[in-house]
Amino acid sequence: MTPAHAGTGRLADEVSEAIAGGAEALLRSRRDDGVFDYGADSLRSTLATAGAVTALHFADPGGTADLIAAGAARLRRTQTEDGGWAMVPGLPAEPGPTAVSAAALHLVDPAGSAEQVAAGRRWMERYGGLAAIPHPEVVLWCRQFYGFVGWIAPADMRRFPLELALLPGLYRRLFDLRLPMASALGLAQTRHRPLTRVQRTLSRLAEPNALRVIRQTYEHEGSAGSWSEDAWVTGLVCTGLARAGVGQDMVDAAVGWLRRSMHPDGSWATTPLDAAWTMYAVRGLVEAGYGDDERLVASRDALLGLQQHRPFLAFGCPPGFWGWTAGRGWPAVLETGEIVSVLSRLPGTVQDSAVAEGVGWLTDRQDSRGSWGLCVRNTRVANSGPCPTTTAQALDALLDAGVPADDRRVRRALRWLGRAQLPGGGFESVWYREHTMGTAAVLETFARCGRGGDGPAVRARALLERTRNPDGSWGDGHGAPGTVEETGWAVAALLAAGAAPAEVEPAVRWLLAARLPDGGWPAEPVHEYVRRVSRYANPGFTHGMALRALGRYRKALT
Repeated sequence: MTPAHAGTGRLADEVSEAIAGGAEALLRSRRDDGVFDYGADSLRSTLATAGAVTALHFADPGGTADLIAAGAARLRRTQTEDGGWAMVPGLPAEPGPTAVSAAALHLVDPAGSAEQVAAGRRWMERYGGLAAIPHPEVVLWCRQFYGFVGWIAPADMRRFPLELALLPGLYRRLFDLRLPMASALGLAQTRHRPLTRVQRTLSRLAEPNALRVIRQTYEHEGSAGSWSEDAWVTGLVCTGLARAGVGQDMVDAAVGWLRRSMHPDGSWATTPLDAAWTMYAVRGLVEAGYGDDERLVASRDALLGLQQHRPFLAFGCPPGFWGWTAGRGWPAVLETGEIVSVLSRLPGTVQDSAVAEGVGWLTDRQDSRGSWGLCVRNTRVANSGPCPTTTAQALDALLDAGVPADDRRVRRALRWLGRAQLPGGGFESVWYREHTMGTAAVLETFARCGRGGDGPAVRARALLERTRNPDGSWGDGHGAPGTVEETGWAVAALLAAGAAPAEVEPAVRWLLAARLPDGGWPAEPVHEYVRRVSRYANPGFTHGMALRALGRYRKALT
């Protein structure tokens, strides 16, 4: 054996060892019901806490004074040294959480939190104010909170045009995921914001439709008092309803849910990610050779149980979808696509009908232009509209389910992806940081369709190759340090596109060196809660992507 072959053999052994250790580390997070669970600690959010205390202040300030005090204390404790707040405590401050938290504290505890509020406002001034936030939706929400406390005049708060609810199809396309929140805050504005006579008349006519959207979502989730099981979303809806003086039964239920869901430290959490954790974990294990592991049977069954077989009326979605949370969650193309791919790759036939239903749902949700967004067809809403990465993941699901590469759905999507490519060769992503992961996703899809030699794929591959960090890893494609998530996806995509093992060996060695003592990998906040403004980590994705990359590398060596 030559020294080169010996070195490759030692690396292959180390890769196999890392796969075994990483798989066991990942499987330790699996519950008995098959869900991979990273616990409430990873979900406790500054926005959720600020949204909850604001809602309680408007809905029942006397009866929930203890909750409000606990939440305010939590916000004070988690303020960063420079005066801001992060989405997840412990990370650098971000403008959205800072603006909302400062306003919430001023609303619920102006005297006791005056110092923290002043520090937060100074942080925002140094940042450049609300106008400097690179996301119009976040500016909109922040301006609502500034209006609540009188930092801007009610007339200067951007209006939610409630009269659009008179045209349900257009209303869905314009607001998409934000429909329940926008409807509730729009209802409140009819009472608290100056309107013209025409606006007031039309808004009054539209109120039943707007309230119906909120109630349809509420009832879809079992009338339990939350919207998307997320304290931030629930807080916005509850705040709007309470200020409007409508939907009192939903307000009361929301207050009860917020009381039940507060953590002992005074925090609230965003949506539990049962489906999102599990789908990425199982996908990584399958690609690393664990598809026949009996421990994944429960996970397969858990995913089957999370599929929804009734329509989501508020968004005009038919049945057959998955969301990011439990079995009553909101519909999402990303989760539906990933889970269809996972189920298609698992052995057996028990999942065949679920896969077929998921493919039908994805087909129904494809935009007229060939792309996919979050769940509402043909919307252009930021964070919900046509997304290259989501489109690639939906296409991968169709391919995994047996749809041929020359199918019209596939061809239309590939044409749209070609038009969506950025000048430098990259692809955008709504739900993942910047361009590495989006570019990797689209490159792999083109390669799987036999189009790896097409211009968009060639340019995407070239971008990945030139944005690799000197240590072999990938970050955001703009000079950031490498992460396991971005490095893993880039390695997996390049191998799928025909790269030789030697071409990705430096990145593989980087992944091996990044392992933790328990065999797993560190999770970084590369997932977009709100694009470019608030990010979070998903350990199931981290471990799953590392295993996917290493599994493909090991296979390429044989």
